[in-house]
Amino acid sequence: MIKQLELNKVGPASELCVNFADRLNVITGDNGLGKSFILDCVWWAMTRKWPAQINKRILSGNKALPGQPDGASISYIVDGKTKKDLSCTSTFDVYAQEWISPKGRPLNPGLVLYAMVDGSFAVWDPARNYWKERDETTERPPAYVFSSQEVWNGMTSSPDDGRWLCNGIIRDWASWQKEGGEAWELLRIVLETISPRGEVMKPGRLTRIDLGDARDMPTVIMPYGAEVPIVHLSSAMKRMIALSYCLVWAWQEHKTTSEKILHQSPTDSVTFLVDEIESHLHPQWQRQIVTSLLNTIKRIRGKGNTAAQVIMTTHSPMVMVAMQDIFDESRDAWFDLDLVNREVCLTRRPMEKFGDAEGWLTGPAFDMTSTRPPKVEQLIDEASKLLREKTPNPKAFEAIHQKLLSKLDPQDTFLYRWRYLATKKGLLS
Repeated sequence: MIKQLELNKVGPASELCVNFADRLNVITGDNGLGKSFILDCVWWAMTRKWPAQINKRILSGNKALPGQPDGASISYIVDGKTKKDLSCTSTFDVYAQEWISPKGRPLNPGLVLYAMVDGSFAVWDPARNYWKERDETTERPPAYVFSSQEVWNGMTSSPDDGRWLCNGIIRDWASWQKEGGEAWELLRIVLETISPRGEVMKPGRLTRIDLGDARDMPTVIMPYGAEVPIVHLSSAMKRMIALSYCLVWAWQEHKTTSEKILHQSPTDSVTFLVDEIESHLHPQWQRQIVTSLLNTIKRIRGKGNTAAQVIMTTHSPMVMVAMQDIFDESRDAWFDLDLVNREVCLTRRPMEKFGDAEGWLTGPAFDMTSTRPPKVEQLIDEASKLLREKTPNPKAFEAIHQKLLSKLDPQDTFLYRWRYLATKKGLLS
């Protein structure tokens, strides 16, 4: 679990400090202000590797480079397995082009998962990636980072040795379904939990779809009854299946390695980073995804005392609408990035009740002046300006009046105000 991240002279903001909540953290803000960048830095702080350093085939998670080498730093406070509130500051070595961390035994932050917006996925597993001494004879990968293709089709440790680091969704799903064991039962539960109400993703029968592909292909039973191969599903359903699979795979591999190979208990801490949680989702799904994700993590943890921290970004007003129902000020936080006087600023905001999606769009999370079409908004601005004149020109009034009648819904609230004020000025009878 990460407690604090402080960035100096690196990223869009000259200075930025985030004090994370224990359970749920949501980050909003316009494009280019650093939402994904914060997630990248959190991942690095907890694992000491940038995702793109481990897997050069992904498009996200590149190394952060300071705007000014002098004085640039990344500081963080993390709860480790044996020590709480462990603080560390890293500076940038210009000649090595690397962030230099203090020497010594690395921290063990528990299981760390990162779902990137391009479909790639990263896992840091304390059972498989953590080393206690630098001269350990067993070579361990620094983390597991999969491109979107590798999440589905699997990945080997190298092109030559034939060892599979991950079988991928297609092979694992088919294998788990045939075995009918713990992993299969957990995947079924997670798919059901993460689905929106009334649209539960239920696994169908295995099938084949291509003469040149010998793999058994999983299917999902659609609401209209057809069993559709998972590779033919919508982008939204693929995103949810990928999230479900990666959660199950990461936890099952960690649990198995811990108990059967290392003969120790699984971790009691999980940190899950999700970039643009609403990606590809219909508004109906967006409204339920945060609750579904929290319930999914709870189901994966089982009856244990594993603490789970979620840090996510969003552009969706529907996600924020749903947050109003579940937000707990004592263990959740909302951070908002804004551009103020050409400076990127981060503010921790209280969870206010902005109501529906329109209320959120025109609130501080999205900073829109209106939810109307741009040309209609411009027309209303012109109409408002005309009404502020002491003696509006009747011809100008009539022209705008006709445009308003053609562009606005008859029940639009602006039309009521327009007619009332125009009548008071004698422009309408």
